[in-house]
Amino acid sequence: MFTGLIECTGRVVSLRRGAAGAVLEVEASLPTDEVVVGDSVAVNGVCLTVTQMARGRFCFDVSPETVERSTFKTLVPGAAVNLERALMLGARLDGHLVTGHVDCTGRLEESSQQGNAIQLKFGLPADYARLLVEKGSVAIDGISLTVNGVGQDHFSVTIIPHTLANTTLAGLKVGNTVNIETDIIGKYVARLAVPHAGGGLTLEKLMQNGFV
Repeated sequence: MFTGLIECTGRVVSLRRGAAGAVLEVEASLPTDEVVVGDSVAVNGVCLTVTQMARGRFCFDVSPETVERSTFKTLVPGAAVNLERALMLGARLDGHLVTGHVDCTGRLEESSQQGNAIQLKFGLPADYARLLVEKGSVAIDGISLTVNGVGQDHFSVTIIPHTLANTTLAGLKVGNTVNIETDIIGKYVARLAVPHAGGGLTLEKLMQNGFV
């Protein structure tokens, strides 16, 4: 589990793809004395396990499912990536609960200056846009952000200078793709609201449990 607050950015050294998946190597300033093989690290919002590490370089195995669902299918050596180690219990949760399980990719459609901040508009599949709510949370390339507005197949966020300076968002161009993880709470609510064998979320059930 992660918070969506980026620890540092790193650089892709290599990404070797194959039928069985891929092996990603990243160079980063993560504290090597605090990271061990088997630890979880979110790379651009994707939860990966450290398989090897030496001299500031970290290797991760990436499954075919992860490659297909994320921007890893187009990631190239030299690309900058956002990094965050797993959340420690007892620490302040300044972002929101991020699982590191990417739902889909989105595309930057518009970028505009809003005072000292930048507003970004992303397009994404409608099935995932319905899981977002205004003033709710979303993770973009692993960055915890607040949703400003939502449409049928798009949403917008506002990026403050600090976030621009400490993440990969400053280099994002219109047309670029990003990894998107919607709020886990919204996913569970949407699942419960769908009628299925044994019922779903109904007015009767809400009344029975004291919500209405």
